[in-house]
Formats: sequence, C-alpha cells, structure tokens
Amino acid sequence: MKSIITVVGRDQVGLIASVCRLLAEKDVNVFYIDQSIKEGYFNMFMIVRLKDQGSNFKAISDSLNKLSKEIGVEITIQRTELFDEMYKISRSGLWFVQMMFLKLKVWLSIKI
Repeated sequence: MKSIITVVGRDQVGLIASVCRLLAEKDVNVFYIDQSIKEGYFNMFMIVRLKDQGSNFKAISDSLNKLSKEIGVEITIQRTELFDEMYKISRSGLWFVQMMFLKLKVWLSIKI
C-alpha cells in the first residue's frame, strides 16, 4: 500500500535518520523523499510502500506517532487513496459549481 509521510518541525541532527531507521525496521520501502530547511524549520515529504495492509498501517502510524513525541516534530502518514480522493474533490469543477449553487440558494432564502 502506497502512503505519504510528512515530517515538520524545528531542524535538528538525525531527523531523516530517525524516520528512515524506523521505516526500515517496519519493512517500509521509501520510493521518494524530498526535504527542505527554511529559517530553522525542517520539512520532509516521503512516498512509501508498506508491505502489508490494514493492521500494518495502524502499527506503523502508532510507531511514527511515538517517534514524533520522542524527537519533537510532527509526523503524519496518509494512505495515498485518501489523499488522491481529497485532491480530486478539491480540484473538481463540478464541486465548485455545486458549492456556488448552495451558497446562492442560501443567500436567496435569506433575501426572500
């Protein structure tokens, strides 16, 4: 299962190593990694593949949450399916038209 991991927080030595070590222990393959540091703040984006689905995702999520608290940064993991669907909805022209129609309907009900 492909997933997206983000890491955000104050820059410190060993952030990438800590996250990658945990992922290697959990048999998670990293396909893409991008990181930047701006004015002392660290940001990392990863695309990974989990070996198993279901309970493995939960176990890895729990481990990342624990690591997050230990090293003092925010670490999140999302399934790419959820991420992709959220992106489709937010970029959909039909979604925009529907939202505008609802706003117009509410506005008209207040004015009439």
